[in-house]
Amino acid sequence: MKKTRKYFLLTIIMAILISVPVMAQDMSDVIKGINTVWVLMASFLVFFMQAGFGMVEAGFIRAKSSVNILMKNMLDFSMASLGYYIFGFAIMFGAGNLFFGKTGFFLFSIPAEMNGVPTLAFWFFQAVFAAAAATIVAGALAERLNFKAYLIYSFIISAFIYPLIGHWIWSNGWLANLGFLDFAGSTVVHAVGGSAAFIGALLLGPRIGKYNKDGTANAILGHNLPLAALGTLILWFGWFGFNPGSTLSAMDAGAIAKIAVNTNLAAATGAIVAMFITWRKFGKPDFGMTMNGSLAGLVAITAGCAFVQPMSAILIGLAAGFIVVYGVIFIDKIHVDDPVGAVAVHGMCGIFGTLAVGIFHETQGLLLGGGLNLLKVQAIGVFSVVAFVIASMFIVFKCIDKVIGLRVSREDELRGVDISEHGAEAYADFPISALS
Repeated sequence: MKKTRKYFLLTIIMAILISVPVMAQDMSDVIKGINTVWVLMASFLVFFMQAGFGMVEAGFIRAKSSVNILMKNMLDFSMASLGYYIFGFAIMFGAGNLFFGKTGFFLFSIPAEMNGVPTLAFWFFQAVFAAAAATIVAGALAERLNFKAYLIYSFIISAFIYPLIGHWIWSNGWLANLGFLDFAGSTVVHAVGGSAAFIGALLLGPRIGKYNKDGTANAILGHNLPLAALGTLILWFGWFGFNPGSTLSAMDAGAIAKIAVNTNLAAATGAIVAMFITWRKFGKPDFGMTMNGSLAGLVAITAGCAFVQPMSAILIGLAAGFIVVYGVIFIDKIHVDDPVGAVAVHGMCGIFGTLAVGIFHETQGLLLGGGLNLLKVQAIGVFSVVAFVIASMFIVFKCIDKVIGLRVSREDELRGVDISEHGAEAYADFPISALS
């Protein structure tokens, strides 16, 4: 009987020893599956932001150009998907040097997994970010840009310009090695898109009738603020994929919750501050600027959402609310016609949000005893990126202008690019004055 018990216990022990590695492997597969679902769900939220961008931009411009802007937003994602598949992902995450990757073009010879998830899931997450960076420019160049020129631009920035910056910061690039921090893309996505929007709008010139001979500006009102409001709320919603999803793991619950709270607080504060500034400055709370205030807070917190405390997120949103209002006014004063405020929202607030990491980082920030080192690194990084994007996109836009032309004709602009470029109208049952 004793011998039987001994054999029975030995059998149980052997079964446990054999099953532990199997159970560990099963648990590893479960964790990888959960992380993959998390990354893909976050990707779907960021993809939905394309609709948000489209609604905001269409609402802030005139009815006669709204089909064109929506067409650009849809084709942005299409061009970015192909450009990032063929060239972008390899340049951004392929093995290479401090400046660009050189392996993985067409996704050939890529590893099975990256960052704990299947590489194809990681690719999709990064592709929707590339599309977001590209689509920022559409609103700034609205109502007068040649559609063919826009398609070429969209492919180039998604396939080459954005991935180079991404390699420097999010891969084994020179800025990453310096210790530069940009958790979800205040620089990689927003400062890149905002800088490209600035140089594009500068080269393209203002819309007909925007500025008078004496230098004063005329307000060209958007045709549908409810549509813009819907787009703003879609973007706010999508940002909960943009920032928390950048953890690339569902296992760190505390980090995800902190990032989501910081994201929301910055957006809410930015909206409130922009509202009060315009209320005081113009006598009434401006709805369009309030919407841009929320987006400014979202852009500014994106770099540091994982590195700062909620109180710091509120302060970052507060500053972003000021920056976006006075940034829009400044851009208008230098006669850069940006119909949706993309340069101020994405460019200026992206730069500020990146610098804010060096100020408010919970352990390395200037205001929390960390000294100047991180702030110096952040300043070197963001201004290097802005300078590179402005220079490279200047060349790109100039080349496109020489080959096919950047701007539509005066007649087509007055008529509306919906008809001239697409033969369509957003509101076909309602007469729209081409000269209004």
